Amino acid sequence: MNTPAPAFEIQDLQHTYGDATVLDIDRLTIAGGAITGLVGPNGSGKSTLLRMLGCIERPTRGRIYYNGQPIGPFAEAARFRITFLPQEPFLMKRSVFSNVCYGLRLRGEKGDPAERVHQALAFVGLPAERFAGRPWYALSGGETQRVALAARLVLKPKVLLLDEPTASVDAASAQLIKAAALRARQEWGTTLVVASHDLQWLYEVCDDLRHLFRG
Repeated sequence: MNTPAPAFEIQDLQHTYGDATVLDIDRLTIAGGAITGLVGPNGSGKSTLLRMLGCIERPTRGRIYYNGQPIGPFAEAARFRITFLPQEPFLMKRSVFSNVCYGLRLRGEKGDPAERVHQALAFVGLPAERFAGRPWYALSGGETQRVALAARLVLKPKVLLLDEPTASVDAASAQLIKAAALRARQEWGTTLVVASHDLQWLYEVCDDLRHLFRG
């Protein structure tokens, strides 16, 4: 059986905030197309690591490689390929449709995005006929999280980074979020990296678990 090529390779990574070291990783490899879970107590560095994999934050020291290329903030190799869903996502003050299609517009996609947007909303259990025209302020917490996920899925990302995706949502939304993430992996081969306190789910779905403690 062939071992999947690594999506990410981390070498000699250290990150500090002032005098506090929040990450200290000698070497870490994350397999492409796999589901990797990050577990550990609050403050262990999971969110910081995800932001670095998502090219949002640069480490104090060390290198991160994606598909063999070094990456950091604004890296072209990762643009629109790696998407990050934070625990508390931000929606623009626009309709659901506008929020979901925003990334397609940035990417310069031609033609009518409606079919792609409607498909992404269906992935997360939000029928377009009911939700596409709804304004951002008329959504529940779980619906907001699912719209934010749809805005990532519409890009058919190569990598989806999820930071506590079900921590602050209702049980029904949590199940739909989990199902949508797994469907992205099944249909597109998306690499998933998930930080979560839902250990039962992680043990059920992950190919690999990485434990962080004090970075």
